[in-house]
Amino acid sequence: MPRIDLNAIDLFVTSARAGSLSKAARSIGQPLPTVSRKIRQLEQDLGLRLFERSQKGLVLTNAGTRLLSNAEPAIGMLSQSVQGISDAAGIAGTLRLSIPPHMRPLWPVLSRFRDRHQAVHLDILVTNRRVDMIEDGIDVVLRIGEGGGRNYVGRTLTRYRHKVLATRDFLDIQRVNAPSDLEQAVTACWQTDGPPVWVLGDTSVQLSPIVMTNDYEHLLQLALDGQAIVEVPPFMAKNALTNGRLVEVLPDKPMPLRDVRLLVIEKRELAPLIREFFDFAAKAIPEAF
Repeated sequence: MPRIDLNAIDLFVTSARAGSLSKAARSIGQPLPTVSRKIRQLEQDLGLRLFERSQKGLVLTNAGTRLLSNAEPAIGMLSQSVQGISDAAGIAGTLRLSIPPHMRPLWPVLSRFRDRHQAVHLDILVTNRRVDMIEDGIDVVLRIGEGGGRNYVGRTLTRYRHKVLATRDFLDIQRVNAPSDLEQAVTACWQTDGPPVWVLGDTSVQLSPIVMTNDYEHLLQLALDGQAIVEVPPFMAKNALTNGRLVEVLPDKPMPLRDVRLLVIEKRELAPLIREFFDFAAKAIPEAF
């Protein structure tokens, strides 16, 4: 058997996890023809077919499944060993994060991490889009209130509830004594695919908002301007609640808890930088919220 290229084995693992050669090529920044050629060469060197190509993507053959189950942990251990040698003097490298907008509590956490590890570069994608960690080249994802998906594992770090808010003057006009009163009230809501619904306590209320937006800053400003009753994350309205500019509507009917989760790719050996951030964030993020 000819000498096998370890880089080709690593590329095979990446392609298998991505489910397509094009996704694998984008995640590692190589041209698709190059990736295809290297996979074909690996199959020739092994004398085995590793993938079946279909319109839906790559499907592992029996030989490919066996190779993946053995190669993935071996590649992970090798990568971890090499990274450990490289980082003997300290944690270093580029950490690629994806976080949703409006995560004010996270910014001081990231600054403290950089203060602790000044050889680390942060590449942060702020988006509401549900990213593909392999295709988008993301190391760690922070998500709110949703599961990780089939290929991801993670940890729930903390939980919080959104608050329904308005000015006192507005509530003097739009009196809200029960969740059902919100059906006729002037509200502004987060943009959804279907009819907007708020859950307060054990009651679901369908709304008829005057504004729908995917910007919590906009919703907060509408409340401050006395335009509507809104729902926003509590950390965004902390100052307005403290100084009395806004008050909570129906505080005895809290909204559902939302999980704050950190996710990584399943079955991938974590590089020291990713593990260090994961452990740091597990302690720092609950304190920040």
